[in-house]
Amino acid sequence: MFVDATVRKDSRTKSLARHLLSKLSGKVEHLVLAEEGIAPLDEEMLNKRTRRVEEGDYSSPYFRYAKQFAGADRIVIAAPFWDLSFPALLKNYLESVCVTGITFRYTEEGVPQGMCRAKTLYYITTAGGPICSPEYGFGYVRALAQQMFGIPDVVLFKAEDLDIIGNDVEGIIEGSKLEIDRYFRAH
Repeated sequence: MFVDATVRKDSRTKSLARHLLSKLSGKVEHLVLAEEGIAPLDEEMLNKRTRRVEEGDYSSPYFRYAKQFAGADRIVIAAPFWDLSFPALLKNYLESVCVTGITFRYTEEGVPQGMCRAKTLYYITTAGGPICSPEYGFGYVRALAQQMFGIPDVVLFKAEDLDIIGNDVEGIIEGSKLEIDRYFRAH
């Protein structure tokens, strides 16, 4: 599954993601978040979702993203590094994916237990400047994947400092592609 949180046609993040996707076999479902119109949760939608979950009624189209995510064998998320995180449309998507009874459940002790099939989630990002800490943006996605969804292997690929005058942008992108290549040769 390819979750595309890019918005530019000539996205450097999408370019890296395409390179990674070329290393994977099988059918890839491509979800372009900019075309989905996923709204942030408001009180009304949260109450509807809670009520349906409590009733065990997952028939609403609202749950399609959670079902799709939970059933994916591998997940690739491409999200540019914006304002020390990722685009809000990815947060909206992740809110719609976080559904008790589909992507996770709670144990008797109240601990989240993942219900997703994927064993690996790849997170691709690019930044015009330095990414001060991988915890910004990626750290949130990694914690959600591992601690809520039960996806044990979460891998970050990035290209940064792309808008710094004098930097070799193509060289930086190629270096990131080589890192992806090395990773897949080793795995």
